[in-house]
Amino acid sequence: MGFMRIQRKQDERTAHACTHNLADIPNGVTVVVADLIPGVPLREGSAIGPDAAGLYHLVKTAKVAEAATATATAYKVEKGHHFKVGDFVMAAKGAKAYAISAIDTTPATHDTITVGTTLGADIAVGAVLTQAKEQSADTTSAFKYAPVAVCGDSYTVEALTNTPVVAVTFGQFKTALCPPVSDEIKAALPTVKFI
Repeated sequence: MGFMRIQRKQDERTAHACTHNLADIPNGVTVVVADLIPGVPLREGSAIGPDAAGLYHLVKTAKVAEAATATATAYKVEKGHHFKVGDFVMAAKGAKAYAISAIDTTPATHDTITVGTTLGADIAVGAVLTQAKEQSADTTSAFKYAPVAVCGDSYTVEALTNTPVVAVTFGQFKTALCPPVSDEIKAALPTVKFI
């Protein structure tokens, strides 16, 4: 005899980032939640890319909340990101990338991401930190997962439950309602327009 699990949830009306979904990957894709933070939503407009096995991963980003100098090792970012200690982070593709050594989530207004070695660049408010594939002390940093689509809806992240998502490959999104999107991510997604 099987057991039924009932969850109480309250629906909330949300403003949608996607204004036009002209093409998506048929039947959706599965996003791995192991590298995400349970309870932090996988937001509509998030860039995703596949691994070698064909499973998809979030291209992690965080918006810088306070300007940082070229010698800084601590970066204040807006809340709502999925970065974890051990992830590699870069200020731009092709720039330096180093592992996150600590993330302070205690302030109500922002999180502070600390890296062992400075990212070596002046970083302005509103700039986007992006997950890198590996450590890079020079100009070889790259995306951990190359963006090929964006999430067509927002999803609740639950531990141990990979998430099936709508993967938009050709469409239009309102930037203000999306997670932070860097110029490099936009360049990798030429058929997705951020307005």
